[in-house]
Amino acid sequence: MDKKELICIVCPKGCHLEITKDKEGFHVTGNGCKRGPVYAKKELTNPTRVLTTTVKIKNAVHDRLPVVTDGEIPKGSLMKAMNVLNRLEVEAPVRSSQVVLKNILGSGIDILASKSMNKR
Repeated sequence: MDKKELICIVCPKGCHLEITKDKEGFHVTGNGCKRGPVYAKKELTNPTRVLTTTVKIKNAVHDRLPVVTDGEIPKGSLMKAMNVLNRLEVEAPVRSSQVVLKNILGSGIDILASKSMNKR
């Protein structure tokens, strides 16, 4: 790897990072705080994301329930997770932060309702 450029997403500043790697490891410049280098190294070695989406809900005021992972899952698993969630249907009522699916893709990460929804 010669040089890689990333925009840091850890905070709203959006620092433009430049990452180089040699036998001693990664070297990061352009960061405005200590979290930038940690983000850059993780993004290049094991990128992860929090997944926010919706799932079907039966007998509720709305047809879709907003959900979110309770942690980060590997970026490469996002589409597999979406395939699972596209087939999921929950039953109202649901409370905010309620687990609607445990351990998605064996990741140890649960899917939580991000909104309460009453029964129709």
